[in-house]
Amino acid sequence: MPNLTVVAGALIERASLLVAQRSRPPELAGLWELPGGKLAPGESDRAGLARELREELGIDVTVGDRLGEDVALSASVTLRAYLVTQVGGELQAIDHRALRWVAADDLADLPWVPADRAWLPALREALRLS
Repeated sequence: MPNLTVVAGALIERASLLVAQRSRPPELAGLWELPGGKLAPGESDRAGLARELREELGIDVTVGDRLGEDVALSASVTLRAYLVTQVGGELQAIDHRALRWVAADDLADLPWVPADRAWLPALREALRLS
């Protein structure tokens, strides 16, 4: 079975992070995450993340530096995050129940998708530096 990479984007503006509330699957519905998705075969991390955020949020982004460490979702699935900057489009919840901007002090209070919790220290630091 080939390895699968799932990419996520951390969009930070005015010292706030964009988070997205999942609508599915049932076991993750209502939890918050960094938006993103699975890479297509042969797709680079950056190209795939830009495509996913266009599909899920209606925005165009430039993909910047890696954020935190990779998170192993299973033996064959890796979750990887990047900082992103919006360069076009209009933000909308196309594939999520809701979108919300949160400050560093509010990160720990959100009910996160379990895998994304690994990035909280890196997200706090990125928000502090923004």
